[in-house]
Amino acid sequence: QVQLVESGGGSVQAGGSLTLSCVAWGYTYNSQCMGWFRQAPGKEREGVAAIWRSSGSTYYADFVKGRFTVSQDNAKNTVYLQMNSLKPEDTAMYVCAAAPRERCRVDILGAWSYDYWGQGTQVTVSS
Repeated sequence: QVQLVESGGGSVQAGGSLTLSCVAWGYTYNSQCMGWFRQAPGKEREGVAAIWRSSGSTYYADFVKGRFTVSQDNAKNTVYLQMNSLKPEDTAMYVCAAAPRERCRVDILGAWSYDYWGQGTQVTVSS
């Protein structure tokens, strides 16, 4: 029904930047927010950033401070994650996800809210 495909991951030095993209295929009418999550080996999955599709309102985890920016192009069903000032602890598999409005409004950065998930794109930050 809905397929999410991420791209843009890679390897960078600490302090560098990357931009991730997530394209949604299929019927996405009930997906009212899009989120970015990450998971590193031995770590729990954590919410990074999210965006409300209708309003464009954005939300961020505290640990990304002002370094990351989430944006969207609704005409292309695409969500972006601009990552600046990358740190080694940002190393993880980054996955995008889509959620219905009933859950977006309650916990937009909670993994439990999301129904559809991409395969992920690897981000590696070296010292």
